[in-house]
Amino acid sequence: ARYGEPMLKKVRQLIESVNDTLKGQLDLEQHGGRTFTGVAVRVAQRLLAMAAAIWHNNKTGAPVTRSLIAYDH
Repeated sequence: ARYGEPMLKKVRQLIESVNDTLKGQLDLEQHGGRTFTGVAVRVAQRLLAMAAAIWHNNKTGAPVTRSLIAYDH
């Protein structure tokens, strides 16, 4: 084992989890933006929506706070 390897594994797992959430639940691979500003705005909208859903789920006592299924129409 290398020095610091256990810590790096935890950080890598966190980064991969965030990437999976961004690509899976927020559909960031199909953002539809044509310019850098358009992409930035669409990404920001989706991140803010996710943060609002997590906050709402936390406040209402939902069993899974990171789920957006209840808001999917």
